[in-house]
Amino acid sequence: MTLVTVGRVGKPHGFDGSFYVEGASQLLALGETVVVGSRSHVVARRAGTDERPLIRLEGVDDPRALRGEPLLVEAELEEDEWLAADLVGLEVAGHGRVERVLDGPSCSVLELSDGALVPFVRDAVSSVSADRIEINEGYVG
Repeated sequence: MTLVTVGRVGKPHGFDGSFYVEGASQLLALGETVVVGSRSHVVARRAGTDERPLIRLEGVDDPRALRGEPLLVEAELEEDEWLAADLVGLEVAGHGRVERVLDGPSCSVLELSDGALVPFVRDAVSSVSADRIEINEGYVG
């Protein structure tokens, strides 16, 4: 299991410690454990909509100090799934290394040390291993 981001702490709502989840990518269920910062919390309230969830975490009375922090849950990655942090530093033949992973509007984008940008999609990236990424040159921008 590994920790994956399922959203961010958003705007507070009311006076009970509830807040909206920004960029929710997964539903958070009542009783589910969420990591914020270095602390684990249990979802004590779940309301709002699937598009704009509203939650309260046990032990968080004022979420303003946490605004913008990622909400992490444990998840099992599939064989062809990667965390962005795992891609940084991997070698890309002819381009150097992955410097960082950017969140694009439709997909993640690899920024390479030579300044090239590569969309992290199956058509552009032919394979990923523990130390190397193989790309299709026609997708390098």
